[in-house]
Amino acid sequence: MKPYSSMNREELLAQRALLAAKIEEYRKMGLNLDMTRGKPSPEQLDLSNQLFDGLSEKGFKTQNGTDTRNYNCPAGIEEMREVFAQILKTSADNIFLGNSSSLNQMFDSLMRATVFGEHDSDKPWGQIEGRKWLCPAPGYDRHFRVTETLGFELVTVPMTKDGPDMDVVEELVKDEKVLGMWVNPVYSNPDGFVCSEETCRRLASMKTAAKDFRIYWDNAYVVHHLFDDESSQGSVPDMLALCKEAGNPSRVYEFASTSKITFAGAGISCLATNKENMDHARKYMAVQTICNNKVNQLAHARMLPDLASVKAHMSRHAALLRPKFEMALKVLDEQLKDAGVASWNEPRGGYFISLFVMKGTADKVVAMCKELGVALTPAGATYPYGKDPDNSNIRIAPSFPSVSDIEQAVNVLAVCAKITAIDKILEA
Repeated sequence: MKPYSSMNREELLAQRALLAAKIEEYRKMGLNLDMTRGKPSPEQLDLSNQLFDGLSEKGFKTQNGTDTRNYNCPAGIEEMREVFAQILKTSADNIFLGNSSSLNQMFDSLMRATVFGEHDSDKPWGQIEGRKWLCPAPGYDRHFRVTETLGFELVTVPMTKDGPDMDVVEELVKDEKVLGMWVNPVYSNPDGFVCSEETCRRLASMKTAAKDFRIYWDNAYVVHHLFDDESSQGSVPDMLALCKEAGNPSRVYEFASTSKITFAGAGISCLATNKENMDHARKYMAVQTICNNKVNQLAHARMLPDLASVKAHMSRHAALLRPKFEMALKVLDEQLKDAGVASWNEPRGGYFISLFVMKGTADKVVAMCKELGVALTPAGATYPYGKDPDNSNIRIAPSFPSVSDIEQAVNVLAVCAKITAIDKILEA
């Protein structure tokens, strides 16, 4: 089949009739498929069912004799801080452990800066009128919601295959009202891009008008590879070390969690930063809470005592996830490639596929899919304020459904993308 852009009106109408018949077939099937969010599947959760076995076998005390059932260790137990340090290529001294939500740690960190400022701030960020935050997009909708909720103007930065467009970033940070930015460095949500070393170094060394500028480095998918071949795995340098080397040691707060490694509802979150940031943060954390769930930390440390055990565990996750991604990409290739009305990325890890349909049609595609029983993330969600300027991006989340359900759902999505594309061409 030739691309739609090469077809005449009669050919397009003939194609549309075939697609409309397919739509009616799907409508009669009464589908109920959900691809809205990147949730681990039940089979993935089952990989960690033995998580708490180590507690009944070995008790509740850490290697140094700390009783995790009691008040103590506000920064988290040493064993689990060391595991996160290995994952993030940093020192355990830079690690603070929280409960299951890294998003919670991001919100709290930004709230502290808003109310109290950073250790190098002249005043609390909340007192800065017109404060701004850089938002690489397509990006993570919950990131954008945090900064919007706390009163920041969201400034869109285009994404490239090497991460945020650094020419744009370096120009924007000349504005003293720009106080920080989001970065999803490994397998970005939703594009699946990995920041290049050059991008990391430019972020660490760039000159910013705001002396207390911060990067929120959300390393959510740092070990979430789809393939065991290490040469194909995403990897970035230790950002804390890069910032220190560049003379900006306090520039970055790094976040990660085990929520998609073990149990999404009973994971451990991690904040990593330098001593000055950590001392400043813990001054307020000590008022907020005495300690976090160390029993859970100990359970994780016994099941996943080092980076090697984490990698082995994540390889089992990959074996479950890979066929789902492969099926979604196979259907996209078979159904959309020749039509020439969409493009997509082929991630090597993470939880999403980023699909770009014909400009001006994403909202119609998502609405049509919903009518046919396939739920997708709302069009525009991957951009600040929920507004995709091209109305083109759709985030596909293939982790939770079965392979057969993914095949069906993506076929529906592809038909909807094609019929809306034809309508758009015919309107022109």
